[in-house]
Amino acid sequence: MRPVPDGVQAWVARRRWLRWSDALPAWALLWGAWTALLGPASPRAAAVATLVLVAVVGCVPTVRVRWRPISGWVGLRVSRALRPGDRAWYVVGEASLVVVTARRGLRMAIARPDLVEDEVIRVRRTRVFLLPADE
Repeated sequence: MRPVPDGVQAWVARRRWLRWSDALPAWALLWGAWTALLGPASPRAAAVATLVLVAVVGCVPTVRVRWRPISGWVGLRVSRALRPGDRAWYVVGEASLVVVTARRGLRMAIARPDLVEDEVIRVRRTRVFLLPADE
């Protein structure tokens, strides 16, 4: 197995920060809605209340998986050049080298070396990072 390049290791570390950055638009939207409904009487209380609400809702796995406005956009941008037959780095908790077997819209099918020969994983490009493996 080939070692993971430093650039890909940086994406592994960057992944966590991008996931946390997805909470910022949620907080801004909720804070804006809160102040629009209740008025600007107490902006500090509204900011704290919406921060607590974002933290509580962020504990729900379904919401965390589906709400990815920043990291989803970044995932689309870094994987936009990948085509079937290309090699890529599949970054989830760690990075592994994969082969792109199919692409359709936001979804890609990838083959990992530890899978059976005809087995593939179908992933959404908004939920994982697929980085092109430079030759």
